[in-house]
Amino acid sequence: MRPPRFVLIASIVLTAIAIAMSDKPQPRPRDAYRHFLPITTRWMDNDVYGHVNNVVYYSYFDTVVNEYLIRAGVLDVEHGQTIGLVVETQCNYFAPLVFPQSVDAGLRVVKLGTSSVRYEVGLFAQGDASPAAQGHFVHVYVDRGTRRPVPLPDALRAALEPLSA
Repeated sequence: MRPPRFVLIASIVLTAIAIAMSDKPQPRPRDAYRHFLPITTRWMDNDVYGHVNNVVYYSYFDTVVNEYLIRAGVLDVEHGQTIGLVVETQCNYFAPLVFPQSVDAGLRVVKLGTSSVRYEVGLFAQGDASPAAQGHFVHVYVDRGTRRPVPLPDALRAALEPLSA
């Protein structure tokens, strides 16, 4: 006798979930990151489930990366000829963040290519050694007018090297 169809489907789904979860990266500790930006969660960041909504984490990623670039003097959002376009993002969630809460966004660079940079970001509840979430963010640097890839400017590369893992 064959098992009912729903049993087979459930088995396939559970197997797929187990495989996906086994590939989940382990959380990187706080000391793996080279730069930190404190971020305070906002009332509007929470969703109906009482925690920061998953899409907001990407906003925090964008904030820590661009804050670093602006403070380092290598991002001129209004007039710079070279701009970074986001071509890939990813996030793994380990624990919820909530409002009100202080979050430390940790930043490091794991790859400096010819025209691209792969950043890793860890989001830590203030004082925690392990991240609530971590992920990556890839910029491809392009000419503002043509949107074609260009080599990383020397000043940008120099500003990012201290963040290299």
